Amino acid sequence: MMSRQHKPFPADFLWGASTSAYQCEGASDIDGKGPSVQDVKEPFPGTPDFKVASDQYHHYKEDIALMAEMGFKVYRFSVSWSRVIPTGDGPINQKGLDYYSDLVDECLKYGIQPLVTMYHFDLPQALAEKGGWGRRECADAFIRFAKVLFENLGSRVKYWLTINEQNMLTLVGPLIGTFNAEGVKNIQKELYQQNHYMMLAQAQVMALCHEMVPGGKIGPAPNISAVYPASCLPEDVKAAELFSAIRNWFYLDMAVYGVYNHQVWSFLEMQDALPEIAEGDMEILASGHPDFIAFNYYNTGTVARDESTEMPDPGSFDQQRIASFPGLYRGVKNGNLPTTQWGWEIDPIGFRNTLNQVYSRYRLPIIITENGLGAKDKVEADGSVQDDYRIEYLQRHIEQMQLAIDDGVEMLGYCPWSAIDLISTHEGFEKRYGFIYVNRDNFDLKDLRRIRKKSFFWYKKVIATNGADLSN
Repeated sequence: MMSRQHKPFPADFLWGASTSAYQCEGASDIDGKGPSVQDVKEPFPGTPDFKVASDQYHHYKEDIALMAEMGFKVYRFSVSWSRVIPTGDGPINQKGLDYYSDLVDECLKYGIQPLVTMYHFDLPQALAEKGGWGRRECADAFIRFAKVLFENLGSRVKYWLTINEQNMLTLVGPLIGTFNAEGVKNIQKELYQQNHYMMLAQAQVMALCHEMVPGGKIGPAPNISAVYPASCLPEDVKAAELFSAIRNWFYLDMAVYGVYNHQVWSFLEMQDALPEIAEGDMEILASGHPDFIAFNYYNTGTVARDESTEMPDPGSFDQQRIASFPGLYRGVKNGNLPTTQWGWEIDPIGFRNTLNQVYSRYRLPIIITENGLGAKDKVEADGSVQDDYRIEYLQRHIEQMQLAIDDGVEMLGYCPWSAIDLISTHEGFEKRYGFIYVNRDNFDLKDLRRIRKKSFFWYKKVIATNGADLSN
């Protein structure tokens, strides 16, 4: 095998980690915050609500100090829309805005760049009751929300993300609590209409950022993964190509080029799911230009051709739908890959494959905004958390990111999930991702004490050496 000297990580590479507001902040009904769809939804069986979460709202100074101790260059967090504008489109809540202003200042005090996600699965409930993203007015409200953020934080925040995992909002919205299918006759059409309004909002917000934030940089943040064919049969290859377009390129083609992906458009036409497009929409969609691409990566997908003729019931929606569509493709397990405790396939080489696919297609710098291992961490008798499994997972992915840099991919930064333990969407606090352990269980808040895991000290060394030393 040919060997060569690795290209170094860029000197200004943004090492950090990520969280989201509803999963870590808590304080769900104080200081003027309005309810979001996440606050009012029925929690998954066996998991807690989000009223306290990791209580970062009251611990943010301690948490940022711990991130600074690790050496973070960037902290990716989201702003709760309903904390800043409780009804989504009404009066501004100054206390909520002040919280994020203080959070930004706390980051900057330690030389940590804030990377702000404007929308991470937590639509204000008042907007949801009016029809949510299914109404164009929701896009208008989001644009106003963005203006408020740019006006109040734009002088200090230079890196922005629009919508977290917009593709998951479209593909599995009912499963993450962001879409109510009750009474909807054509679920596919409604989801892709919502997606159209999100894309309109995103394009306008990207243009606004460049207008209102001097030196500001902004990009989308979908969940992206390479898709493998189950075999080298041309039919399987075609199935994988189509699913990749539906899962990945549909969203990034629009964000970068302002056009709808042709294969997905044809797929939607076949399903009577084309969105209604008003006059001038396509010009708006072409007006937004990202400065970089952010994406979340956890695993790859594998699909085979599907020859069944039974079409999906428009009244049902489950997680299997994300990788299966009768008559076109169906998701299959990749027997070549190990899995996590929750059955997610672990594919570090697939990470390199995905990075190369994205960069080859769009030629924009990339920052990873989620990548990590959820596990059942345990506090030992001596008070430590020995999460060697997490270190190994991150080691292997960072190694492949290094190889992608060798390949010529322009990398901007790496923000694994997550900075601190938080509520996982389906497993609550049983499934932990953080470098920092939060001492609570699903239904016992305990003392919410912060504990440095073994991975905390390992990642500190990785950052200090700019990725040169990944040893455990």
